[in-house]
Amino acid sequence: MEVELFIAVMFIGAVAAGLLGSLTGLGGGVVVIPLLTLGLGVDMRYAVGAALVASIANSSGAAAAYIREGITNVRIGMFLEIATTIGAVCGAMIAMWLPTSIVAMIFGCVLIFSAVMSIRKHDIHTSISHKKDRWGERLKLDGTYPVDGKMESYQVRNVAGGFSLMGLAGVVSGLLGIGSGALKVLAMDIVMKVPFKVSTTTSNFMIGVTAVASAVVYLQRGYIDPVIAMPIVVGVLIGAFVGSKLLVRVRVRPLRILFSIVITILAIEMIYNGYTGRL
Repeated sequence: MEVELFIAVMFIGAVAAGLLGSLTGLGGGVVVIPLLTLGLGVDMRYAVGAALVASIANSSGAAAAYIREGITNVRIGMFLEIATTIGAVCGAMIAMWLPTSIVAMIFGCVLIFSAVMSIRKHDIHTSISHKKDRWGERLKLDGTYPVDGKMESYQVRNVAGGFSLMGLAGVVSGLLGIGSGALKVLAMDIVMKVPFKVSTTTSNFMIGVTAVASAVVYLQRGYIDPVIAMPIVVGVLIGAFVGSKLLVRVRVRPLRILFSIVITILAIEMIYNGYTGRL
């Protein structure tokens, strides 16, 4: 494939990835990596490197907006980033020596988990906790967020459990080049009892920082190729911007279900190709 056509296909695919990722909450990386590896034959490590750079750019823009709206809990995000950053560096280092076929199979399993998590029904009020946690009080992690024009207070639970799960989320992010938002939301929403709206926006705030830690390792090993990364970054940003505008006009749940089915099919193909050694 000629270089110009190769770049054009990557760019168009990245726009679609950013658009769908924005509308479904799964993030562009879950589409970018299958596109590069299965569709264009790019080595898994270069695909992960490009996805990490795209995650940094995409997270930075969205996080600023959520912080201005007062939804993101920055204290929780910065505290949990200690775990995710350490995990991300470990995951990136593991990826350097782990066979790409194994990475592809792990990626497929995480994709299926993310697809299931994206379509489960969320109620922003069910996860609100008013019980006290010793570490939550000491670290001042409790907060408020806007609900129907009023500020609703919440108190975090099981800080230690959430911190531990965040370390695993960091390993997954560094290993696979995706934001691992499903694991981060699981840690905050289910384990720490943070309201879903706060957990998703705080997760988005954290994704960029986690990706930077991983990207440094990939950059040092030469797995971030500008020819691959730049069209992906620009395309994902454009797609995510368009998706944010469409989000208020479209019914998201049917789209999430359809997209999750597609992602599951891609995941099965990734697992199969990894198992047969084609990646």
